[in-house]
Amino acid sequence: MQKENQGLSGTLQPIPERLVVLTFDDGNKSDYNYVGPLLKRYGFGATFFITEGLNFLHSKVNYVTWDEIRQLHEEGFEIGNHTRHHTHTNAQSKEELTADLIHIDKRCEAHGIPIPETFGYPADCRGPEAITALKEKGYRFARRGIGPEFPFHPEGGRGPAYDPDVHHPLVIPSTGVPGPNYRFEDLVWAVDQATDGKIAVLTFHGVPAVEHPWVNVPPEQFETYMDYLRDSGCTVIALRDLVKYVDASETVGKSVTYWP
Repeated sequence: MQKENQGLSGTLQPIPERLVVLTFDDGNKSDYNYVGPLLKRYGFGATFFITEGLNFLHSKVNYVTWDEIRQLHEEGFEIGNHTRHHTHTNAQSKEELTADLIHIDKRCEAHGIPIPETFGYPADCRGPEAITALKEKGYRFARRGIGPEFPFHPEGGRGPAYDPDVHHPLVIPSTGVPGPNYRFEDLVWAVDQATDGKIAVLTFHGVPAVEHPWVNVPPEQFETYMDYLRDSGCTVIALRDLVKYVDASETVGKSVTYWP
């Protein structure tokens, strides 16, 4: 069943069954040397959320370079903002977060990458000042994690499907965060939630995540997941592509959750 949407500029595309958003956090080297090429073969879209925090500036063995990020953009993938320092946004003032966002904007511009339209909350931490900063910067969509609706597990877990009628576009939940605690049946469950106008949003990190084993996904397991999305007839997109299906300007009455 497809849901008809009405946007400010006219009728949006109906939300198809099994609509899946793929996102990847932190700029792991595998984004460039494994994930991007694999997704290209499958014809899938995806968003890569980039930060210069963690060990990005010091380890080009485990993290992408800006030239590699530009190549991901040129391959058709979205580059999203994950802040300069990967600081928990609920520990920052609006001004501090805005400065971190602008830093990534400028780095993108310097490498011929469009200024990001979407945002991923570092460590899923968020508060009212963060959402205000994102609104003022003009972000269309921002992706969070699984809480508070589902219990947090540091090694992966299930979360709510994104319902555009319920969730604020700057607080879009993750339907799944794969890691060592995440199994194939969890992915199947996430895809099954993408029905009746709801969307499955998947948050990956490194494939593998060398420096963060608690969110690691082995390449062979990741390929099994992607095979399932392909064989199940999923429409697989980047976060920015939600604009085809969701009116991001309609926010009245939408759920905004702060966490933790």
